Amino acid sequence: MKHGKHILLGISGSVAAYKACELVRLLSKQGHQVQVVMTASAARFVGVQTLQALSGRPVLTDAALQEGDGMAHIRAVRAADLMLVAPASANTIAKIANGLADNLLTEMAAARSCPLVLAPAMNVEMWNNPANRLNIARLQEFGVQLMGPDEGEQACGETGEGRMLEAAEIAEWLPDLWSAKPLAGKNVLITAGACYEAIDPVRGLTNRSSGRMGVALARACRAAGARVSLVHAGMQVPVPAGLAHVEAVENAQQMYDAVFRRLHGQDVFISVAAVTDYKPAQTAEHKLKKDAGAVPPAIELAENPDILQAVAKRPNSQVFCVGFAAESENLLENARAKREKKGVPLMVANLVSDALGKDSSKIVLLDNEKEAEILESSKEQAARAIVARLATLLMQRPRHAAAAADKDEGKNQDQADQDTPAETEEMPAQTD
Repeated sequence: MKHGKHILLGISGSVAAYKACELVRLLSKQGHQVQVVMTASAARFVGVQTLQALSGRPVLTDAALQEGDGMAHIRAVRAADLMLVAPASANTIAKIANGLADNLLTEMAAARSCPLVLAPAMNVEMWNNPANRLNIARLQEFGVQLMGPDEGEQACGETGEGRMLEAAEIAEWLPDLWSAKPLAGKNVLITAGACYEAIDPVRGLTNRSSGRMGVALARACRAAGARVSLVHAGMQVPVPAGLAHVEAVENAQQMYDAVFRRLHGQDVFISVAAVTDYKPAQTAEHKLKKDAGAVPPAIELAENPDILQAVAKRPNSQVFCVGFAAESENLLENARAKREKKGVPLMVANLVSDALGKDSSKIVLLDNEKEAEILESSKEQAARAIVARLATLLMQRPRHAAAAADKDEGKNQDQADQDTPAETEEMPAQTD
C-alpha cells in the first residue's frame, strides 16, 4: 500500500472489543492513521490507555463533546477516509440505522461524509432477531457495508452467526474498499482445493493442491466488487471472510452437485479445484488389509464427471468459464487443446512444477485474442492478473447476445423447476 488512509475506528460495547486492540495494531502496521472513538460501554471492556498507546493518538470519548469548542469530533470525522465500527453491537447498529445520535460514536456516524463499514458482534439470537435484520437491511440500503459476522462459538457459550471477524480478517479485507471494481454486480462461482476419492474408510486418491490459488482468486474477485461463492474440497489455507456462500465437499461428484446447485444466476465460473479425473469404481466398506504373501487387491477406476466442461457446454448458458490446465509437459500445446475441447473462453496454464502446493506461480493466460505469460509471482499477484483479464473479456462480450442468452437460460430454469428430469452431465437438474 503506497498511501495509508485516515481510519476512524469506532468501538461499541461488546466483549469482542478486545479484538479492536489487535485491529489498531494491524492497521497502523499497514500505514494507516487510526483515530479511535469509544462509547462508555466499550470502555468497560478495553482500556482507553491501551488503545491510545497502540494508535499513538488520544482516544475520543463522550468527554470530547464538552472539551474546547466542542467540535473535535466533527474535525475528526471530516479528516476520515473511512469510518469503521468494530465491534458494532446490536444497540449501536439500531441507533445508526435510525439516525439516533446520543453518544459521540453515533453522532460521528450521523455527521460523517465518508463511507461507513460495520463489523457486527452479538449473540446468535440477537443477530437473527427480526428487528436487527431490519436495521441491517436499512443500513445496506443506505450504502453501509458489513464485514461479517462470522459463525462459531460465542462468549455466551452458544454457537452460531454473530461472532465478530478476527482482526486479521478485517485488516486483510479493508484494502478491497479502495480498489477498482471492474466486477461490480457480477456473481462469481469458484471451485478450489484437492478432491479426495475414497478407496476404503482409510485410504483414498487425491493430489497435492493446497487451495491457495482458489483462495487468492476468491479474494481478487471480492476486491473487484464481485459477489463470490466458493465450493471447496481439501484446503491447506483458510477460506477468506466476506464470501456470499461457502460449501465444503470431499469428492468430485459432490463438487459437481454443489456447483450445479449454485450455478443459476452466476455470471462467471472459475474452475480452480484439482478434481480427480478418476475414482475407485467401488469403495470398500472395510479397510483393505495387507496379508503377507497375498496378491494386492486390484483397484478398478471409473471416470469422474468433467465439471468445467459440463458448465461450459450447457445449452444457452452465458456463464463465462475460466479453466486451469496444470500440465507436466508440453504446456501450451496441452492447454490449447484443453481450452478447445472444453469450450472455455479463458484458460490459465501452468506447469505443475511451477505451482502445485507452492506459494508462487508462473502462468500463461490463453483466450481467443492472445496468449499472455505472467512471470513467476505470488499467487495473489497472479490472481489479480487473471481477474484483470477476466474483467476485460467480460466487457468485450456483446451485451445483446448475453441478454438474450440469459433470457433463454431463465426460461430453461423455469422449466427445470416445473419438471424433475434425471440429472445428466450436459443438463444437470438445478435447485436454486
